[in-house]
Amino acid sequence: MAKVAFLFSGQGAQYVGMGKDLYKNFITARRTFEEADDILKEPISKICFEGPEDVLRETINTQPAILTHSIACFKILSEYGIKPDVVAGLSLGEYSALVAAGSLDFSDAVPLVRKRGVYIQEAVPIGKGGMAAIIGLKKEQVTKICEEVTDIGKVEAANFNCPGQIVLSGEVAALKKAVELAKRNGAKKAVVLSVSAPFHCSLLKPAAEKLAEELSKIEIKDAKIPLISNVNADFVVDGSGIKEMLIKQVSFPVLWEDSIYRMLENHIDTFVEIGPGRTLIGFVKKIDRNLTTLNVEDVDSLKKTIEYFGG
Repeated sequence: MAKVAFLFSGQGAQYVGMGKDLYKNFITARRTFEEADDILKEPISKICFEGPEDVLRETINTQPAILTHSIACFKILSEYGIKPDVVAGLSLGEYSALVAAGSLDFSDAVPLVRKRGVYIQEAVPIGKGGMAAIIGLKKEQVTKICEEVTDIGKVEAANFNCPGQIVLSGEVAALKKAVELAKRNGAKKAVVLSVSAPFHCSLLKPAAEKLAEELSKIEIKDAKIPLISNVNADFVVDGSGIKEMLIKQVSFPVLWEDSIYRMLENHIDTFVEIGPGRTLIGFVKKIDRNLTTLNVEDVDSLKKTIEYFGG
C-alpha cells in the first residue's frame, strides 16, 4: 500500500490562468475561489485567471493566489477520497499544507498570507534585496562564499532544495558578488532570480515580528495530518509548535531536501504536488528517480492523479 505525501507549491510557481479550468469544471473549486474573493474583498480569482502577470507576481497577490489555487485542488482530491499520510509545503506552501492538515482555517489563511506578503515587502524595499540560485556546488562551498562577501553585504543560504541546488538570499550587491564567486568555484549555474524580496534570511526578522502579532490573533489547531516543517525538517503536530515554526520560517532557511529525506525515512513512496507547477516533484526526482510523483494543478493532471489512485 502506497504511503502518500502531498507537497504544496511555493511562491514562484504562479502563472496566469492557473485554476481557471478547475473553476469552470468543479463547483468545489468555484466555491473556494469565490470565498477567497469575498475574504479579500477583491477578485483574486480574476488575477489568477487573467493576470496581468506583473500584478500576479506582486507578493501581496501571489501568496493568496497560490494558496487559493492549492486548496481548490486539495478539496477536489478530498472529494475523491484521496488523502495524504503526511503534508509539507515549500515556504508559502506550508500555509496550504496547514489548511489541508486541518490546523489552519482557510478563512484565516487567506488574509494571513496576504499580510505576510506585505510584511516581507516592507522589511526590505524593492530593489534592495533579492535571491540567487546556485546549481552544482556543495553546502560547504556555498557557506564559504556567503562568508566571503560579508564586507559587501549580507547573503545567506535560504533554500536547500535538492542535491546540488541551493538558493541564496540577501542584499543585491553582495548577491551579485556571490554569484560571481560561485561561477569561479565551478557552479554549473549561478543566477540572480527575478523576485521582489530576499526570502528566508535574517533581513526579514522585522517581518517575522509583525507576523507573530497576526498569528497571536488566530487559532492554530493541532494538525490532523502530520506536517513536516520547513524550519527543522521534522514532524510538528501541536498547534503551539506550528505557530512557533511559522514565525521562524520567515527568516530561517527552508530545509526542503532534508524534509523529503525525513519522509523517505517514514516510508513515503508517492509524492503529489498540489498547486501550480511541478517544481517540487522535480526536486523529489533529483533525490530518487524511482519514486512515484504526480501533480494536480489543472483538469488534465487531476484526472491522471485520480486514475492513479483508482478513482
